Amino acid sequence: MLDRHSVVLTVIDFQERLLPKIHCAGAIVRQAVRLIRFGRELGLPVLWTEQYPKGLGPTVAEVAGELAGMAPLEKTAFGCLGDAGFAAALEGTGRKQLLITGIETHVCVLQTALAAVAAGHEVFVPRDAVGSRTVSEYEAGLERMARAGAEIVTAEMAMFEVLREAGTPEFKRVLPLLK
Repeated sequence: MLDRHSVVLTVIDFQERLLPKIHCAGAIVRQAVRLIRFGRELGLPVLWTEQYPKGLGPTVAEVAGELAGMAPLEKTAFGCLGDAGFAAALEGTGRKQLLITGIETHVCVLQTALAAVAAGHEVFVPRDAVGSRTVSEYEAGLERMARAGAEIVTAEMAMFEVLREAGTPEFKRVLPLLK
């Protein structure tokens, strides 16, 4: 189960040249923005990546705007843990759970999840906050992550797990995101 003191929100590669090719991109971006707002409101650590930004462009404005004051971790490895900067940043949080939103499900999200599980982390992937260019690749990525031990959840499921109860000051602050 997700624990607010153990989780790191991981935002993977919502980039300008790739996002228009992603199936249901608008819905995925909306869920990612929702998760980022939630995470920032609760003070969760957020790690944000861009895959080869020279070729794929920067993060789309809608997502980057929610990450104001932060800088993306540039990478060329598909899996985030294959990048020394990301691996060090994750280690620096001291946390063992990754809540992953990003693209593409069957490439960067998958390789990040597989490496994290292999390294002893708990991985949670909201199915409504990740995407691929095709439905078949998306489904195959989710299935493989689940077989490897990642928990496939939804954005809302993850937020309620982190909160655990209603009536708290945190619940009241994030309530608009849950409606």
